Amino acid sequence: MRDSVLLRRRSAPRGRVRVLAMGCRVALAAVLLLPATAFAQDRKTEAGRRALVERMAAEIKAEHPDVATITAAALKDGLPTGNFILVDVRTDKERAVSTLPGAITPKDFEARMEELLAEGRTVVAYCTIGARSSSYVRRMGKRGITMLNLEGSVLAWTHAGGDFVNGSVSTRRVHVYGRGWNLAADGYETVW
Repeated sequence: MRDSVLLRRRSAPRGRVRVLAMGCRVALAAVLLLPATAFAQDRKTEAGRRALVERMAAEIKAEHPDVATITAAALKDGLPTGNFILVDVRTDKERAVSTLPGAITPKDFEARMEELLAEGRTVVAYCTIGARSSSYVRRMGKRGITMLNLEGSVLAWTHAGGDFVNGSVSTRRVHVYGRGWNLAADGYETVW
């Protein structure tokens, strides 16, 4: 509110600033609530949740056209080869629930980057749906590091039937960031 008052004093007539500030709040609320409300009727079935994950992942991919990706199905098929380094860019709280098997934190990756990259493995970053990991891949690309983003990230991983671990113990629990991203496949226990 204080920023609105300062803005009003410096530039526009009083009514116009209020309308502008209210419009910005409404737009921000719409963006923040979109995943939770826009397609609520689709959330009841696994097929509906999968379609939402695919739609959201496609939107993220369109917003980050310079970021190379890998699908959850391709990663799941290739993971047993050991040719991947997985970087989980989610928060400590999210990672404490579960990670993809063998995943490391960005801090761990960056501390051992030279050693890990020398192994010639493909680096894949992931988060909940792919937005944060796309940003991470882009930042690392600016540093000359080639990485892939896991399309649809953790949520797509559930729809591909992927495994999760908590430490070294297999689990079906997964942190999905928030209620609006509660789009995991059937058979997974979601927390936020």
